[in-house]
Parts: sequence; C-alpha cells; structure tokens
Amino acid sequence: MGKVIAFANQKGGVGKTTSAINLAASMAVLEKKVLIIDADPQANATSGIGFDVRNVKTSIYECIVDDIDPRKIILKSEIEGLDLLPSHIDLVGAEIEMLNLPNREKVMKVVIEKIRDEYDFIFIDCSPSLGLITVNSLTAADSIVIPVQCEYFALEGLGKLLNTIKIIQTRLNPELEIEGFLLTMFDGRLNLSNQVMDEVKTHFGDMVFDTLIHRNIKLSEAPSYGVPAVIYDASSRGAVSYMELAREVLQKNDLTKLKNAEKVIE
Repeated sequence: MGKVIAFANQKGGVGKTTSAINLAASMAVLEKKVLIIDADPQANATSGIGFDVRNVKTSIYECIVDDIDPRKIILKSEIEGLDLLPSHIDLVGAEIEMLNLPNREKVMKVVIEKIRDEYDFIFIDCSPSLGLITVNSLTAADSIVIPVQCEYFALEGLGKLLNTIKIIQTRLNPELEIEGFLLTMFDGRLNLSNQVMDEVKTHFGDMVFDTLIHRNIKLSEAPSYGVPAVIYDASSRGAVSYMELAREVLQKNDLTKLKNAEKVIE
C-alpha cells in the first residue's frame, strides 16, 4: 500500500510544487512508483512535468465532482515510474460544488483509495490556501511535508497551518503525521538563511529534515522546460539536494535496502 504525502503551506512561493515535482522525480529515479496529484487550480505541477494545461480535458476535478475513475485520467510522464493526476482551472469551482456532498472532507480520500495499492508513494501538491480541497488532501494523507522558505516571513502563518493540522487530526484523520519541515531556498552565505534554519530547528527539532534545499537557478529554470531538475541538470545543486531528500525520506520510512549502519547521507 502506497504512502500518501501532502505538500502544504498556505503561504505561497515557499517551494511546495518544486518540492513535490523534484522529490517525486528523484523517487522515480530510485525505482519507486510515484503519482503526483495536482490539487492546485494553478496546475503548476501539471505543467512542471511536461504537460500543457491547455490540452488537459479531464482532471482531478472530474474525479472529485463526477466520481470518474482516476485511472482514466492519470497521465504517464516521460520519467519511468512517475505518473500525474492533473489539475485544471475548473478545480476553483470544486469547493462550491462539494459543499452539499456527504462526507465532503473525505472525497479525495475515496479517490486515492481506488489507486493507492498501485504506487509506492502518492504526493499531493496542495494549493496555497486552507480551503476545502486542502482539507480533503490532508484528510486523505498519511503525512505532510511543510516547505519553509529561508526568508524573513518564514514562520508567519505556520501557527495557522499547524492548528488546521491539529483540527484534522482530531476530527477527520487521527493518523495524520508531520513527515517533516523542509527548509527551502537556503543560501548559506546569508545570515538570514542561517537564522531561519536555527529558529525552525529550535521550534521543531527532529521534525526538520536534515536535507537543505539550496537556492539554485537550475531549480527555477527546469519548470519552463517542463522537466524536473534531475532531468534538466542532474549534477546541479538543486537536483542533488532532492536526491538526498529522497534517500532521507526512504530511510525514514524504512524503505531503503541499506543496513542501519550504512544509513548515512554523504
């Protein structure tokens, strides 16, 4: 049974989509079967792995609103083992249409359960909001990755997100865990980046991933070519960082073939 991980933070521009795409691609390179569910109406994850949003006729919207089998909608990327359940601007209206549905917070969970056994990991790229689609994503997830940008307002709004997680754990999904806080856009030359890193680690301790995602131009360029960084430039610092993160997540979930004594990321 695949593990479902949501990438969420209601603050925009922190690296949610970049992290979902590049971690998924890195997992696929490590021979894991991965599905990205694009749960953001902006559909950046869809375009970021090479699909023209204008050509997407059916999406996660139809799965949620019309109960279409997700297998009919899933697209195979150019990377072996990496699939996509695309998004579309229509998803903006889904929250309104879901209001009258029974168990409206669990619609996404029903969709995912149909295909869960077919993947090692299912990543949900959430929109930068705490609306009903994001609540659905967190209700369906086993854990959540929270990207935190290494800049001035990094911790702003995290309290609201953590409170939402606590409510979902209490009322909808008691199994939901925090997979980890992921520090993104890190620049070791800047005192501010180091201060943010220290503050996040002070607040959240072992819940912070050891892997840092460094600010890297290749990570910014790759989406414009419709490929993850590991395909665009596998030797770039950004691509290497996400490969390290993939190994860290696998080790954390005991899905690595390495012996305990060898579970060290260089």
